[in-house]
Amino acid sequence: MKPISITTLALLTLLSIKLQGQDSTNFPYIGEVLRFDRKVDSLIKKDAKIEVLASGFAWGEGPVWVKDGDFLLFSDVHRNQIVKWTEGVGAEVYLEPSGYTGYGTYSVGLGSNGLAIDDKGRLISCEHGDRRLSMMAFGEGKRTLVDNYQGKRFNSPNDIAISRTGRIYFTDPPYGLPNRETDPTREIDFAGVYLLDRIGNVSLITDELRFPNGVELSHDERTLYVAQSDPENPIVMAYPLENNGKAGKGTLFFDAKPHRHLGEGNPDGLKIDQQGNLWVTGNGGVMIIDPKGKLIGHLSTGERTANCAWGDDGSTLYITADMYLCRIKTKVTGREF
Repeated sequence: MKPISITTLALLTLLSIKLQGQDSTNFPYIGEVLRFDRKVDSLIKKDAKIEVLASGFAWGEGPVWVKDGDFLLFSDVHRNQIVKWTEGVGAEVYLEPSGYTGYGTYSVGLGSNGLAIDDKGRLISCEHGDRRLSMMAFGEGKRTLVDNYQGKRFNSPNDIAISRTGRIYFTDPPYGLPNRETDPTREIDFAGVYLLDRIGNVSLITDELRFPNGVELSHDERTLYVAQSDPENPIVMAYPLENNGKAGKGTLFFDAKPHRHLGEGNPDGLKIDQQGNLWVTGNGGVMIIDPKGKLIGHLSTGERTANCAWGDDGSTLYITADMYLCRIKTKVTGREF
């Protein structure tokens, strides 16, 4: 299938969010796979394409695959919605409001952001507007999981990773606040990375990052990776984890600054495969980084790309890229599969 222009693609797929049925799997595609090292050939087939599944979203984020239902959920942050995408059905609004239940206007990024499924099959959401982590069993209402650290309200929980033992790691930058860092309602004067343990205790992993964003665990869950979306210091940090889930001193794992020529954006969401490669959104796509911190490939979407998640049998990477929901088939399997 020949690629079509982004403008044409937007017009053709703008209304896909309202589809009640999807009678085609012949999706258009965008961008290209850039291969800087032969290692990429063992991760992605040479003829693999970045498919566009749906479009028309304000800002897609935080995708998560729901294994029990065989569908994908992701946040449309600016519209305060969670969207559901199902093969053969398409995209439809699943939950609204998703992250802000107050009255009147708030910030542009008021909805949910990062999403995850815990070990009991419940949806865990990072909510910007309500400044909390929420928990929702499917078919039931939401409950607040945690909304403060030492009695002070979070800024705007952004992204999340859950261990096999149920420990929840999440980031709390000021992105969702109306005036971000200078917002008068801000109660915590730093952007933290936190651990929520199984009995509800919150502990601080680090307060050294100005704009922590994506967070992910290594496959053996001995390392915590945190992406920083700071234009002055666009990096990924690695923190060794102790047996109790708490972290030691972090070290620099990857610096995205030398690769800005690839496209717009800073390190954002990230996921890891079972071979230890990190798939980090930012710089106009998804950067593929080997276990030693070397950039070996790039899924170039040509768009500001926010996040990604493994789905289907664990070898499909779903990608939220600005107004698009995309996917690409891989030869590797994600951490949680």
